[in-house]
Amino acid sequence: MKISSSIFPIISIFILLSISSVTPSDSDDFDDFFQCLPKQSDSSVPITDAILTPNNSSFQYIYQLRANNLRTFLSATSRPVAIITALHPSHAQAAVICAKRHDFQLRIRSGGHDYEGLSYTSDVPFVILDMFNLNSIDIDMSTETAWVQAGATTGELYYRIAEKSNVHGFPSGVCTTIGIGGHFSGGGYGFLIRKYGLSIDNVIDAQLIDANGRILNRKSMGEDVFWAIRGGGTTSFGIILSWRIKLVRVPPRVTVFTVQRTLEQGATELAYRWQQVAPKLPKDLFIRLQPEPINNGGNNKTVRVSFIGHFLGQADGLLRLMNVSFPELGLTRNDCLEMSWVESTLYWAGFSNGSSIDVLLNRVAVNKVFAKDKSDYYKAVIPKQGLETLWQVLMDIENIFVQMNPYGGRMEEISDSETAFAHRAGNLFKVLYGIQWSESEGGVNATARYVELSRRLYNAMAPYASSNPREAFINYRDLDIGSNESDETDFEDAKEYGAKYFRNNFIRLADVKAKIDPKNFFKNEQSIPPLPSH
Repeated sequence: MKISSSIFPIISIFILLSISSVTPSDSDDFDDFFQCLPKQSDSSVPITDAILTPNNSSFQYIYQLRANNLRTFLSATSRPVAIITALHPSHAQAAVICAKRHDFQLRIRSGGHDYEGLSYTSDVPFVILDMFNLNSIDIDMSTETAWVQAGATTGELYYRIAEKSNVHGFPSGVCTTIGIGGHFSGGGYGFLIRKYGLSIDNVIDAQLIDANGRILNRKSMGEDVFWAIRGGGTTSFGIILSWRIKLVRVPPRVTVFTVQRTLEQGATELAYRWQQVAPKLPKDLFIRLQPEPINNGGNNKTVRVSFIGHFLGQADGLLRLMNVSFPELGLTRNDCLEMSWVESTLYWAGFSNGSSIDVLLNRVAVNKVFAKDKSDYYKAVIPKQGLETLWQVLMDIENIFVQMNPYGGRMEEISDSETAFAHRAGNLFKVLYGIQWSESEGGVNATARYVELSRRLYNAMAPYASSNPREAFINYRDLDIGSNESDETDFEDAKEYGAKYFRNNFIRLADVKAKIDPKNFFKNEQSIPPLPSH
């Protein structure tokens, strides 16, 4: 479900009326903070040009521009004392030094896609460091590498690669307005996962600003920190300025397809079979399963299951493979579309066939929604009875969709301790449950009802999902699985969500945190605390 952009003026008025600014109790700290910033940044690029306060006419516009979940944004009871729209790395350094010195919390935002809005909301006096303007992409085809700044989007990255080569790509997300800074730090997941793993599996260096405002690279931060920021969520450890990535090879032509079947057309049997087949297919083939409830009028409800595929090769090779490995789906030549790899990124992002790749340069999400998302990992096939339970809940809720993304391939080959991202071998697929609603369906006032519906689905699938702990994906952030207060990081509470996000890697992450940020400057409701000393 998507919200028309025509309602944005109404939403903007509502925001202005409903959100109050947090100001510190000590106005001297407030003034001192702003006086500190120019002293700590490069004078050749004045930081005053990057500072927005509620008194600036563009403050509200910038604040809401990259706040993509209206549920969290319109529910916020406070707004930042300032937004620093960094124009130079020294602006980010100054934000750290001055916020730390004057006791403001710092929230770091790149694309604004944090599902719980933690990059742009807090319950204590806070400053947003907006990295969006730091979006340069420097590609070196001689080494097949690139430096990508945190504020660049996945769409921009795909576009810039395509400018240089039609046989290179990068494994990253489907949505083209995601900010690279946060996306990679939680893993970075997309349709090349079975061939090339996660984004972080192809990261070879990084620039990180630590709690003292220093810019560190892989060598100076050390291998422990470099390990932690690849999958551990960078905002617990510092601020990513840029990532150095290794580009991957793709063929000049790839093939995509979408096959849809309703329950009446045998979707249950096909979904059951997909679970057994999709994780074991050759690495070049990725097939997402996406069930959605549909209503044909009255009480005539059913579920339509989409099988969305990406093959690193041409249609003839795909058809030969499918006829052997998954003939039950009945894939035909008419289902297949051949295109360049960069064009396939448009297909996955939902752009119409034939769209110009220039749409990849659109940096801001237009159709914002009220949403609540949750995630699961599955290590065993869901029995048909479990699928029927899923279908029934989907039909009862209606405003919900599910994405099942297969593992196997490269993900089976990488140890769960090689990076901080621990969900590797042993998983058949990862699932996103997304519930969305619009202003006309109740908007922020309907939040409690829709959140409860999302929990109903999550609870219904508990018998079939991973357990002890029930694992979750940090890039699909979910405060339901455990959280702290905005300005606290209790270690016992953190262990609860830490085990779900990071499994056995949590304690090592906390140990790294104790070394690089022992006073816990970088924190949010689900950050990693320093390991307590014994």
